Amino acid sequence: MQKVSDALSVNASPRVRTDGEWSRLMFDMEIALLPATLFAAYQFGMDAVIVIAASVLACVLTEWLYEVCLKKKVRIANGTAVVTGLLLGLTLPAGVNLYVPIIGGIFATLIVVLLYGGYGQHFMVPALAARCFLLISFSSQMTTYTVDGISSATPLAVMQQGGTPALMDMLVGTVNGCIGEVSAIAILIGLVYLLVRRAAKWITPLVYVAVFVIYLGLFGSHGFDMNYIGAQVLGGGFLFSVAFFASDLVINPKTALGQVIYGVFLGLLTGLYRTMSQAPESVSYAVICCNLLVPLIDKFLPGKEKEAA
Repeated sequence: MQKVSDALSVNASPRVRTDGEWSRLMFDMEIALLPATLFAAYQFGMDAVIVIAASVLACVLTEWLYEVCLKKKVRIANGTAVVTGLLLGLTLPAGVNLYVPIIGGIFATLIVVLLYGGYGQHFMVPALAARCFLLISFSSQMTTYTVDGISSATPLAVMQQGGTPALMDMLVGTVNGCIGEVSAIAILIGLVYLLVRRAAKWITPLVYVAVFVIYLGLFGSHGFDMNYIGAQVLGGGFLFSVAFFASDLVINPKTALGQVIYGVFLGLLTGLYRTMSQAPESVSYAVICCNLLVPLIDKFLPGKEKEAA
């Protein structure tokens, strides 16, 4: 007879088991996020640095206090909390009050990760889950974007008003938006580094982008207008989510076919949000919803093909 404890057991990701593996993976993530972080400091100044620092400290201190209070092994040295804090901080506007990244860091680390067994056991991207929580809780601050204390429209907001954002500005990053999402070049440098280091999946991001572009061409009311599609890809946190969330080793189906299916759902749902909804930061909601499908994909495609790299 099967024990209840066996039926309810949750196993960590087969690709990341030990603290050493986590440390190597998190080091690679930190290096990959460095270009976006440095550009954020250049574009938004000390406001961005302070927000990122507050987010990282909140995540690290939350994990440390949890492990100390419950007399668990302290694992903050493996860098997982630092990376969660970086990812969360980079997806916030530079002008938010400091309690916003602090609350977000606590939510991401305690609610999404630690209460579900720790890193490797979480079923959704912690930073994105926290970002969605903050969007609901502090919607005004989370949708007000400033550079040097001056508010201005993001490229997607310009498009909604009938304007045409400059793709070169979006590529370089001389636009307004969330701290780490404005420079496509910095994000792509990080993604290439992760792929070269085999610290990220490549199938899901590739399928995600392809399906999203096809959906926009068919249902975006602009046809395959490259300026429109280019602005949609480069704006609104889409590229950042592709590079650092869709490629995540833990929140990804185990098989290549599963990753293709996951990427298709990501592309379709993001396209639906972008074309049918006026909700801000629709990419975050799309990715979080699709995170919930991964256990089902793995359940119905168990071991049918070799795990994809």
